[in-house]
Amino acid sequence: MLNIVLYQPEIPPNTGNIIRLAANSGATLTLIEPLGFEFSDSRLRRAGLDYHQWAEVRLCRNFEEFLNTTDEARLFGFSTRGNRLYDQARYRKGDSLLFGPETRGLPNTIIQRLGNRALRIPMQENSRSLNLANAVAIGLFEAWRQLGFEGGK
Repeated sequence: MLNIVLYQPEIPPNTGNIIRLAANSGATLTLIEPLGFEFSDSRLRRAGLDYHQWAEVRLCRNFEEFLNTTDEARLFGFSTRGNRLYDQARYRKGDSLLFGPETRGLPNTIIQRLGNRALRIPMQENSRSLNLANAVAIGLFEAWRQLGFEGGK
């Protein structure tokens, strides 16, 4: 399926909502440390409801450890500084969708490394950013749509 990747997420309810999203879509979720919360945080559990048992969640100590587990050529990063719109990418099964922390987004070094795989979600001109869980839902469902909603009903 697809892999949602959160780079140093900071807000437990956002990650909890994304756990629920992963469980309902069949995506895996990778969290790249450091996290802005303890993985056992009650706010994380509350937002994820009882979906933790149906979501595959992996932890990586850092970005390099994550890169050792994935095909970097199939890694798409989402940022307000992305080079092209998210719906212009052609997603394939197994792709990883990378999202940065809520308060600062992906580092420039990662965006530059991604090149034309740095994607953006359109917003009004003076907008700063979308909520992380909303951005993940937009990106994930476009990728899943392109895959024919495989496994969905």
